[in-house]
Amino acid sequence: MAELVRSLYSLAWWLVLPLVLARLWWRGRLEPGYRLNIGERLGFYPHNGFMETWPPGTGHVLPVLWVHAVSVGETRAAEPLINALLERYPRHRIVLTHMTPTGRATGAALYGRHTSRMTQCYLPYDLSPMVTRFIKHYQPQACLLIETEVWPNLVAQCQRLGVSVALVNARLSARSLVRGQRMRGLIGAAARGLACVGAQTDVDAKRLQQLGVGAVTVTGSMKFDVEPSAVQVEQGIQWRQQFGPRKVVLFASTREGEEALIFAALRANPIGALVVVVPRHPQRFDEVATLIAHEKWHFMRRSQMGEAVVPTTVDILLGDSMGEMSAYYAAADIAFIGGSLLPLGGQNLIEACAIGTPVLVGPHTFNFAAVTADAIAVGAAVQVENTSALLKNIQALLEDASTLDAMANAARVFATQYRGATQRTVALLQRTVLAGIT
Repeated sequence: MAELVRSLYSLAWWLVLPLVLARLWWRGRLEPGYRLNIGERLGFYPHNGFMETWPPGTGHVLPVLWVHAVSVGETRAAEPLINALLERYPRHRIVLTHMTPTGRATGAALYGRHTSRMTQCYLPYDLSPMVTRFIKHYQPQACLLIETEVWPNLVAQCQRLGVSVALVNARLSARSLVRGQRMRGLIGAAARGLACVGAQTDVDAKRLQQLGVGAVTVTGSMKFDVEPSAVQVEQGIQWRQQFGPRKVVLFASTREGEEALIFAALRANPIGALVVVVPRHPQRFDEVATLIAHEKWHFMRRSQMGEAVVPTTVDILLGDSMGEMSAYYAAADIAFIGGSLLPLGGQNLIEACAIGTPVLVGPHTFNFAAVTADAIAVGAAVQVENTSALLKNIQALLEDASTLDAMANAARVFATQYRGATQRTVALLQRTVLAGIT
């Protein structure tokens, strides 16, 4: 029965593939990276460059570990794990796959110094011939999926070709559980094919087991182990000097529809601070710039900032850059984490807390429910119901230095007390999918 369901799933993939490729090309209008390396998405890869041998001259090709991180958040979360793997398995190479150009760019920025031991490419679409070509090309000894990326044909082909699959830093929202249960015949088989799973929380573990995953170990979130870039933090401090004496309020990782709500609230409740807006997706930078101009705000782009002092006439700084989020957090007195004003699930607040930036979130945080609840419980974050309450809370905090300092201290403590997930994850992998690998 499971094979029949997966066959129907594959047939659907073949039928929609032309539309998927057309959409890929269409998205490339605003984000050209989607038009690059399209062959990789179909399972065609250039010479992999992994032909060096160890020991030198023996003819033994260096073995490969495969890590899949779909986009920016997962790629950043994978950083401590990849660093640990590179250290513990010095005779291995790592293939890091993505689905988005921003994820690939983030990986290049994080791991550029390891080019001799790493390669990046796109994960092929979930069709058996394409996945098989990928596996036969790179010949990985194990596949490590980050957070949520469990694809039925990928798992099935890994099983057929003898590649053990692990899901690490795993999370599953209540909404995703409901969707998965609707496709139990398809998702359940893939879940049962996982050799091991390391979940972020007890709640995630229980939901994963409801989908059919066998043994699940709670290892925690590796995002707590990601150290803020010292270079970026220093850059943020320098920016703050350029911003002048005004307070700085950051609206980070905002999503479509949220900026309009924020700007309307700012009109109704001016906060007397420099507002910094950093949209989640780079293809929306120009769209948000147009919206700001339409609202008659005086604004400047990060790309235009240079080293001069930002004039006091500037109401809004548009963060039109990638890979600088730690700098934005370091420059801010308060950070609102986007994706939470509208029912989009929210974004990760750990990075802001690690830098000691007090956090506010909206009502919709179901993708990061546990970590958000924990941050609120210790006083590192405040949750609001709407934009009106958001602006009122921001204004109150800007006028209450002692509360703001207390939140900053609580944020730092919160970010450090849950560390260690990477070590627990590596230990789990060594007992299971990496057992016997040296």
